[in-house]
Amino acid sequence: MTAKRHRLITDSFKVMKKSRKEDKQEKRSPSPPPQPEADATIMSNREKELERLKQFDLDWRYGPCTGITRLERWDRAQLHGLNPPEEIRTLLLCTHVDAEYTQSLWKNYAL
Repeated sequence: MTAKRHRLITDSFKVMKKSRKEDKQEKRSPSPPPQPEADATIMSNREKELERLKQFDLDWRYGPCTGITRLERWDRAQLHGLNPPEEIRTLLLCTHVDAEYTQSLWKNYAL
């Protein structure tokens, strides 16, 4: 009885040996990745403010935020003694004309 041999991947593909030139290239340390521009890493003041407001929207300690503006939500939380951050109210009062500031994160979603 003959033993049945399993097929190996090398049965289908030719075995290739690396040349010495390729070996030398692999031993070199890779070049450092390109550094991102300093401007791209620094968030603008507007981006920081919008990020703080987004975090306020995502914090469920102050109640739901769908269907009302951020300032209405802040006032409701204050009325119920939930102590929302005063800096959020100040930010909302300073930027009350910009819809990106006044509307919550969920403004584009149906109730």
